[in-house]
Amino acid sequence: MKPLKNLIEHSWQSLTEGWRELLTRSTGALTHFGSEAAGKDDSPSEFPRWSLLAAETWETAKSVVIRVEIPGMNDGDLAVEVEGNTLRIGGKKHSGPTQQRRYHLRERAYGSFERRIPLPHGVDAEEAEVSYRDGVLTVMLAKSEPLPPKRLRISS
Repeated sequence: MKPLKNLIEHSWQSLTEGWRELLTRSTGALTHFGSEAAGKDDSPSEFPRWSLLAAETWETAKSVVIRVEIPGMNDGDLAVEVEGNTLRIGGKKHSGPTQQRRYHLRERAYGSFERRIPLPHGVDAEEAEVSYRDGVLTVMLAKSEPLPPKRLRISS
């Protein structure tokens, strides 16, 4: 009985740790899929309406790079915009499910979605490079001209 109890405790601890990491690291990645019309959801009801669009952001000396996993899309179904210091990614993942199929697992979300990612610096959207390959959207944004350092006076 003790080995079974240890196995259950270990499994519960692992599950708890996974949820904790998901909530702390991926809160922004949890994305709603549905209809553009307010209050209306056009995704099939038996499929999830939420999915993770995992992202990573880093910077080089001259640019900010954002990569987002968005599998199962065509590049024409994606829209990418810079709004102030936020990258907005939207699109519509067309539903592939049909009534003739007998599903055993339903984890993919379909419908319209939007994800907003804060940018660490001001960027020049005119110099953006955007590509979508192998289910990964990559956006390279040139940093806008940084302000020169300003020396502050210290009062004594």
